[in-house]
Amino acid sequence: MTTEENQILARCKDGDRESFRWVVTTYQQRIFSLALKMLADEEEAKDVVQEAFICVWQKLDAYDLQRPFSTWLYTIATRLCLDRLKQKRAVNSLPLDEQALHRFAADADSYRALENREWVSIVRLLAEGLSAKQRLVFTLCQLEGLPSPEVEQITGLDARQVKSNLYVARQTIRKRLKELGYE
Repeated sequence: MTTEENQILARCKDGDRESFRWVVTTYQQRIFSLALKMLADEEEAKDVVQEAFICVWQKLDAYDLQRPFSTWLYTIATRLCLDRLKQKRAVNSLPLDEQALHRFAADADSYRALENREWVSIVRLLAEGLSAKQRLVFTLCQLEGLPSPEVEQITGLDARQVKSNLYVARQTIRKRLKELGYE
């Protein structure tokens, strides 16, 4: 964390709304990306982003400026996502989800950005059968690219649990891909 960011966060703790606006602008897209991949629902993801920043604003006094802010924010957002996943019924993939995966896999330009609804379709399809923890660890490690120590801090899982959940998630997704005809 930069000194400037630390100063902004200190001003946020003092109630500076303009500084908090900077925090929201800086981090909202990352939190939306995480929530969308976790929940496979754009509206739910938007709600989580709002809830996460409301929670951050309300609990800024508890934030330790010596720790990475992004880790603290990811922790709040992932817990909100997990709570929503617990409340949600199991969602089965739809034929349209498979079509989105086929379109993406057939696209020669692998750098093409996926639209939100395509992410939703693909995540819903591939995450079928994953537990909430497996989905969380897979999302943080593979889709968000966070290092294992940070994933451990965010999830509260130890290194062995992160590794185990990631392994099972990869195996389940690999199996789903084979079922869909992708080797």
